[in-house]
Amino acid sequence: MKSHKGFDSIRDKKVWDSAVRHLSKRDRVLARIIRKAGKVEIPKRWGYYEAIVQSIVYQQISGSAGDSILKKFKAIYNGRLPTPEKFLATREAVVRKAGISPQKYSYLKDLCTRIEDGRLELGKFESMDNDKIIEELDEVRGIGRWTAEMFLMFSLGRTDVVPMDDLGLKKSIMRAYKLKGHPSEKRFAELAKSWSPYGTIASLYLWRSTDTVEY
Repeated sequence: MKSHKGFDSIRDKKVWDSAVRHLSKRDRVLARIIRKAGKVEIPKRWGYYEAIVQSIVYQQISGSAGDSILKKFKAIYNGRLPTPEKFLATREAVVRKAGISPQKYSYLKDLCTRIEDGRLELGKFESMDNDKIIEELDEVRGIGRWTAEMFLMFSLGRTDVVPMDDLGLKKSIMRAYKLKGHPSEKRFAELAKSWSPYGTIASLYLWRSTDTVEY
């Protein structure tokens, strides 16, 4: 499975199988994790706009709190996320009653405004490289590199993304490679280079090894 511009996807079984062979050959620790994990379910696809909206709603709160707020937010729009146009047409006070903080409201407003005025064209992301996508998403208020990397992994299915700032991944590496602490930036970079071009799949197996991420 490739996009129309030729990017491999983690949802392509042939790509996944090639990744397993590559990672098992290049990294003994990952080879053991892969054998132990067996078949790992390929993550479901996240919609582009929906994924970004939800990432904003869930920032810095527990999963259960995020679930509650998202449900109330959707209730404003008959149980669905609003289109950017509908969101911008909704009074702030109405959105705030759902539990959306003033800061997160400003983030959502900036996202929707950029989509509506054409500065952010999510439909073009399939044909763009990872660094360019991260750069564009970073322009949106409240969206940082980690959120952009999750978007690349779970929405676009890009094969070579290693979120080096992810605490869960750092803990998984520390445990798997028997380190005394979190991996240094140099060690992390060396691992990512050895996993390339399948860093995403390596990350998924490492997360699974300690069940530190849900997808």
